[in-house]
Amino acid sequence: MSDYILTITCDDRTGIVSAVSTFLSERSCFVKEAAQYGDPDTNRFFLRLVFTIQDQALSLRQIEKDFDPVGQNYRMTWNFYDTDEKPRVMLMVSRFGHCLNDLLYRWRQGFLPIEITSIVSNHRDFEEIASWHKLPYYYLPVTKENKPQQEKALFSLIETQEVDLVVLARYMQVLSDELCQKLKGRAINIHHSFLPSFKGAKPYHQAHARGVKLIGATAHFVTSDLDEGPIIDQDVERVDHSFSPDDMIAQGRDIESRVLARAVKYFAEKRILLNGTKTVVFK
Repeated sequence: MSDYILTITCDDRTGIVSAVSTFLSERSCFVKEAAQYGDPDTNRFFLRLVFTIQDQALSLRQIEKDFDPVGQNYRMTWNFYDTDEKPRVMLMVSRFGHCLNDLLYRWRQGFLPIEITSIVSNHRDFEEIASWHKLPYYYLPVTKENKPQQEKALFSLIETQEVDLVVLARYMQVLSDELCQKLKGRAINIHHSFLPSFKGAKPYHQAHARGVKLIGATAHFVTSDLDEGPIIDQDVERVDHSFSPDDMIAQGRDIESRVLARAVKYFAEKRILLNGTKTVVFK
């Protein structure tokens, strides 16, 4: 018996949970998991349900059709998903492969409910890795002069492969505002997050020079504001005076891999709902 997911976003008001629960109950649907949140600042309501259809004569398509009046009544943004249909994911990488290798391992072991369509890079470093995993590898070198053409080729691949999510697994090229807009809500990036923050060249060396005591990583949706998109997941670990820059780099890469993997898993399981410049993540 398949599991299905229903996600809802709408203005908060009385009766939403009752209406949705009654709708599913009347169709003999069994709710296995439920999470909800009402944001007092924005007056927005968020709901995620996992359920099964016990009446074999009833299809998900019919349930979607029947639910439309409920959605319209509460002015919902709503979606039903079949968990058997895994999101199609494109991985992008430059020359640091820790996040790429971690995602590929988790995917092959069945820890990530995704289907990887391809790997795209502006370098050739990971062609053999892609070949070993039997994945298509697309080499799209980027220069200032050819960036528009390469982004056009990239988006063509995304459309042709029917990609649901683009993961920038340490892809070190800034996407144009136009491409960011096209990929709104379906592109995730990972970067270090020091306290305080250090940008530019050799951030770990800058952090070491300042005696940083916390290092971490942030996974977020990609927007035209560099590294400012809605945050999905973060983590930090303590370091001290005994850590060299190389020690910090190693620990930072480990955190980046974990945080990015969690963000991809949350996306695949439909646990992330956008809330303006923030996210609601039902873990």
